[in-house]
Amino acid sequence: MSILEVQNLSISFKKYSKGLRQEQNQVIHNLNVSINRGEIVAVVGSSGSGKSLLAHAILGILPGNATLTGNIFYEGQLLTEQRKEELRGTEIVIIPQSVKFLDPLMKIGSQVQTSVRKRNAVTAQKEIFEKYKLHPTVEKLFPFQLSGGMARRVLVSMAVVSEASVIIADEPTPGLDMEVIKEAENSFRELAGNGSGVMIITHDIEFALKVADKIAVFYAGTTVETAPVSDFSGKGENLRHPYTKALWRALPQNEFIPIKGSQPLANDLPAGCPFAPRCEHATSECSKGLPEERYIRDGMVRCIYAT
Repeated sequence: MSILEVQNLSISFKKYSKGLRQEQNQVIHNLNVSINRGEIVAVVGSSGSGKSLLAHAILGILPGNATLTGNIFYEGQLLTEQRKEELRGTEIVIIPQSVKFLDPLMKIGSQVQTSVRKRNAVTAQKEIFEKYKLHPTVEKLFPFQLSGGMARRVLVSMAVVSEASVIIADEPTPGLDMEVIKEAENSFRELAGNGSGVMIITHDIEFALKVADKIAVFYAGTTVETAPVSDFSGKGENLRHPYTKALWRALPQNEFIPIKGSQPLANDLPAGCPFAPRCEHATSECSKGLPEERYIRDGMVRCIYAT
């Protein structure tokens, strides 16, 4: 059974247009993703595809003008807003994309120590600082005194020492040198090895392929494919969705072929498959509705022509 499962998640935001007319702008629609205990799932996709909003929905930190439909389950039980608040920061933690999540009025050492739940807080904090090459003097500093890379290492440290059941890392690698990135990879694998479920939200496909067990590919607010990491090889012959294949071929180490066009805006989605206007295989059938999820060769895909 999945430790975390997101089913048919849709998120829209209330906004006002000319004449103060109220509108709903849907940015995530019919999104599905799940994580098992001991598994690392990487969520990849371009900016604006809904990756960070997924994390905020799981944690219950969406802004007040957001409307959420669908269900999120933790250990088989529905995650209500009250339950999210109870589990946030203990059973379910986030490594946020922005270092602004650090408390500006609390010293760094104390902030990391507050995340420790199962060990001696001071000992755990000192050990994790040594692991991530943070000098002991850092524990006496305030967030504004840290460089961007140091602050990100602190955020990763807080999640690791929490030993939470679900860890969501939102773009954890920017600003980190290769040595620390490698240490982060090892930490995520260690957490999964101890039974945690880890979700990594990232633009860095190479990092995702090194650390994850499976990849969930987002496009225009929904999951278009979920595939084992082993399928990302060769020329993408084992991948299922045209967007995933195009994304793979666009990498510099592969064919370096750019994807024509651009991802549609949330308020201007095409009818049917959101990738159809950019897909060389699209037909009139692709505009008749969002394709249903299908399970093919141990993976999920939203494409009527996938085999």
